[in-house]
Amino acid sequence: MDVTFGLLGPVAAWGGDGAPLPLGAPRHREVLGRLLLARGRVVPVGRLVEDLWEDEPPAAAVGAVRTFVAALRRALEPGRPPRQPSRLLVTDGPGYRLRADREAVDAWRFEDTLARAAEAAPHAAVPLWNEALGTWRGPVLADFPAAAWAAAEQARLRSLRLDAVERRADALLAIGAARDAVADLRAHVADHPGREDGWVLLATALDRAGRLGEALDVLARGRDALLAAGGRPGHGGALARAAAELRSSTAETAADPAGMADSVWGRATASYDRSVPARSRARLHATAGLLRDLAVTGADGLEEARRHRADLVAAAETTGDPELAARIIGSYDVPAVWTRADDPAGAGELSRAAARAAARLGPDGPSALRARLLSVVAVESRGDAAADAPLPPAAGAPVTEPWRLRAERAAEEAVRIARRLGDPSLLAFALNGAFMQSFTRCGSAAERDAIGAELTRLAVDHQIPGHEVLGRLVRLQALSGLGSFPEADAEADEIDRLARRNERPLATVFTAWYRALRTGETDGPSAARGRYAHVLARTAGSGMPGLARGAAVLVALIPVMRGDGLPDADDFAHLDPGPYRPWVDPLLLAASGAVDEARRTLATVPRPPHDLLQEALWCVLARAAAAVGHAPVLRRARDELDSAEAELAGAGSGLISFGPIARHLEAVDVALEGHERRSAGSPGGT
Repeated sequence: MDVTFGLLGPVAAWGGDGAPLPLGAPRHREVLGRLLLARGRVVPVGRLVEDLWEDEPPAAAVGAVRTFVAALRRALEPGRPPRQPSRLLVTDGPGYRLRADREAVDAWRFEDTLARAAEAAPHAAVPLWNEALGTWRGPVLADFPAAAWAAAEQARLRSLRLDAVERRADALLAIGAARDAVADLRAHVADHPGREDGWVLLATALDRAGRLGEALDVLARGRDALLAAGGRPGHGGALARAAAELRSSTAETAADPAGMADSVWGRATASYDRSVPARSRARLHATAGLLRDLAVTGADGLEEARRHRADLVAAAETTGDPELAARIIGSYDVPAVWTRADDPAGAGELSRAAARAAARLGPDGPSALRARLLSVVAVESRGDAAADAPLPPAAGAPVTEPWRLRAERAAEEAVRIARRLGDPSLLAFALNGAFMQSFTRCGSAAERDAIGAELTRLAVDHQIPGHEVLGRLVRLQALSGLGSFPEADAEADEIDRLARRNERPLATVFTAWYRALRTGETDGPSAARGRYAHVLARTAGSGMPGLARGAAVLVALIPVMRGDGLPDADDFAHLDPGPYRPWVDPLLLAASGAVDEARRTLATVPRPPHDLLQEALWCVLARAAAAVGHAPVLRRARDELDSAEAELAGAGSGLISFGPIARHLEAVDVALEGHERRSAGSPGGT
């Protein structure tokens, strides 16, 4: 039943191949339209007769309706064998019912798309509004404009469409596309002069496009149109307020820099489109700069930048110009503080693209460009994003992984080049890469604090606000891991101030996490529960899935890991461990009594990622290994955590704290001693 139906225009139906179905005479289409408006409910034959013949129906009306239905069934299901009941237009009790899914009827798809658009952020909403409005082929039930049975639905859908036109324009204004909104809004107010919001939106779009005089003229014409349409003299209150605001903005332009910026943006982008040829390489450079700025504007901007960046790199590589490709790839020096990539596969590919570009340039290429590419390799190889082989097991001896060694060396070389060149911005980017590659071992909080301190001083001295925020965030994490909370508090306050001043909203997501952690350290996990609930909800919409996914499991583990026992597996049944599943599962298996399965899982679990949570995950593995007596993982965890004995487990992330690592090491030692006693006392013990 691949038939689709149309109400937004003349009544129509299309087969699975998209070809129109021959519905027959107007009465046939009218029956179909009436059944579609019933939305799957039964329409009695008597009601169909009343609706089709609003005056006195003929004596043979019931028979005529049955004839219309039979013809529709043949048209809608041409391949149906004789005497086989229709599956689409069915007889049900005293009447007929049309079985159609919501996706099969254009009016219903329109409504569903409106609902999605209303919930979406402006950048994502615009294509949804376009999709919704694109379903319209003409007036609702255009071939039956005077049908009484259709009047209410025609008015309702028409009203929804007018609202959609205005909400689409609103979204275009929100994303800075005022010029794109003007033409449609002109047509909108011409067809519907009584829509006050339409006139206000058109004036706003013109003003933001740098055409203030036209905007004021539109408001005057709108006032006249409302009066002509029968509006009361005071009906145009929104028009009057908009006019007052526009006049005020001309008198006080210095006091409204945001409005001026919107106006300049509109004029400048239009000039760029006119002046710079399509497919010009200059457009690649401009796009790279735009994506870099977009990534720090908030959740929507970050998601959009991430989505388009890979396409931009691919476009640059297809030019065949290695230096151009290298400049495009190396231009994305957006500060990055979280060590798990939002898109690991994409990050790995970007790292490989940067490595390819550096190889094509060779050692004699421009030094600054080489340092930028090496910094991209270091930043995008965060965690295990660039791994080109399965991760070694946690139960085995440490292994030097070639891909990780390459990333570490890239970070070191980038810093050396940047220091030699004396370029502050380049050094700031290189230090970001050095931070991402500073997790070769547990217990590197002091080293990261030094990187953060240098980055902060550099950014302050040379006015690089984005990297100052990064440097302070790195210090916030490191100081938290070291238990230096008064200093970390000061950094959190300064980060919030800088975030407000420099419009860096994502930075405050991390300070909110820190304050939840801090509450837990001061007052205990129970006191922090409310803060964590709030920050988890906020993080879910932050545009940072690498931070958000699995975070609720980490929070749920806090009281478990700060105690000495195993979790209640039921408390975790509704939580998605996300990327932390390999290291959480053995603990949950042990807690549920599945000892053998927990041991098998521990034998194959990969080592924790080299990132901000590696100490915490080693502690989780150690707790599971102690519960089921898995000595290889216990010994490896003991060796890995030894260098972090003075730190707090997990607190170096700035997110959660499982308490002093020294306490976890004591528990590991106790478990190992017990294992050795049991082994010595068993026959043939080792």
